[in-house]
Amino acid sequence: MDNYKKKTPGRVQHLEYTQIRPQLTGSSKSELPALIFGRMKSDQNEVPAQTAAGSTLPLVDMIKDDEEAGSYNPFEHRKLTHPTTDMETLVHLLKGSLGSGILAMPLAFVNAGLWFGLVATIAIGAICTYCIHILVRCSQILCRRAQLPSLGFADVAEVAFLAGPEQLKKYSRLARFIINLFLVIDLVGCCCIYIVFVATNLKQVVDHYTQSYWDVRIYILMLLGPLILINLIRKLKYLTPFSMIANLLIGAGVGITLYYILSDLPPIAERKAMAEVQHLPMFFGTVIFALEGIGVVMSLENNMKNPQNFIGCPGVLNTGMSVVVMLYASVGFLGYLKYGDETKGSITLNLPVEDVLAQMVKLMIALAIFLTYTLQFYVPMEIIWKNIKGNFNEHQNAAEYTLRIGLVILTVIIAAALPNLGPFITLIGAVCLSTLGLMFPAVIELVTFYEKPGYGRFNWVLWKNLFLIMFGVVGFVTGTYVSIVEFSEHLQEV
Repeated sequence: MDNYKKKTPGRVQHLEYTQIRPQLTGSSKSELPALIFGRMKSDQNEVPAQTAAGSTLPLVDMIKDDEEAGSYNPFEHRKLTHPTTDMETLVHLLKGSLGSGILAMPLAFVNAGLWFGLVATIAIGAICTYCIHILVRCSQILCRRAQLPSLGFADVAEVAFLAGPEQLKKYSRLARFIINLFLVIDLVGCCCIYIVFVATNLKQVVDHYTQSYWDVRIYILMLLGPLILINLIRKLKYLTPFSMIANLLIGAGVGITLYYILSDLPPIAERKAMAEVQHLPMFFGTVIFALEGIGVVMSLENNMKNPQNFIGCPGVLNTGMSVVVMLYASVGFLGYLKYGDETKGSITLNLPVEDVLAQMVKLMIALAIFLTYTLQFYVPMEIIWKNIKGNFNEHQNAAEYTLRIGLVILTVIIAAALPNLGPFITLIGAVCLSTLGLMFPAVIELVTFYEKPGYGRFNWVLWKNLFLIMFGVVGFVTGTYVSIVEFSEHLQEV
């Protein structure tokens, strides 16, 4: 116990681990992946979460039942250097959800049909919002039980397994590792998609004036320098101005795009009410990619000045997601109605390239998505850095900046290798967001509610979560298969 100091502030007992960098010898080397992805407690909360092996095992003795933990308010124990207001959190939530996905929604409707796409978009939006509610509610319950001020997404899973059935405790580190892995893949993938989107729109405008017709990969590489510079900003608080600017740009851009879309709309009867069944996986992957902001949710809630306002009625979450779902459904419906089967991966690419106003829209939204990259980049960077910074006793600032630059370069390389928007969006949505946004929250609630408060009358909580898990599995399998087929066809054409 030499490496531990015991603190007793009131009723709360924490074991503070004072050894910064554990020595990896013998069998502990085999636990390196769990160690790397195993340190996600926020520094500002001053609540260490794991032993040298990378687990939150000290929490086992701290788990309280709901009655005993009732007097502990985790919100009162959060120590935040730069807390965000409700409005700032709403801005970040909108920017985390309102990305390039809104401009891909008309293509989603191509794969679903006009009326089926409208109904299904609203239904999937409601399901995604409900799953975010599940995650945040479980986080707040577990914070009280473990008497911790805040938990990240992966922390919620780990603590849920530690506080759940005895046979699941040994899988707590695996749960943390899997969620952190999917979060990093998801948000890095989103950053890659944003790069492709920006480069594609820039290429179309430049090609019109110069007739150069360079490969889109050249534009992707040209974005490397600006992306590195903007992503050297390390505090979420300081990203708010960029989010607000991006909101204004994308709002104006979408408004002007709707002006073009609404001009000379064809009759509704000319569009399919429902597309062929084999195309529905592409629709599912695109919609869930567009709507799912779960990757940034816990970071946003944990950084709020008044986190109790995040969920509830109306709440920051309900307000933000209602706006997002209505915008996505409207743009998808009207965009497909206007352009039909000629709809491209981004609806801006269908706008007349010879019109100056249309060119301005492409540049405005490209800039907005470029700024959105910084918010998406924040979460994977935070996950990776908080897990490896203990390995750098000196020159931590230099190490963090090196990691930031390296991660930006990685996203640019991936984007240059796969510069095809449609199947890329579907693949990320199917692989990552069907798991993070649907399956994992359902599993976490099942484990959290296992003993108290239970699954309710007729085990309705169990059946409801089994439905969510199966829904996610079907989307995962079908969406992945279809997107891989699309990629292979594209590569053959090249």
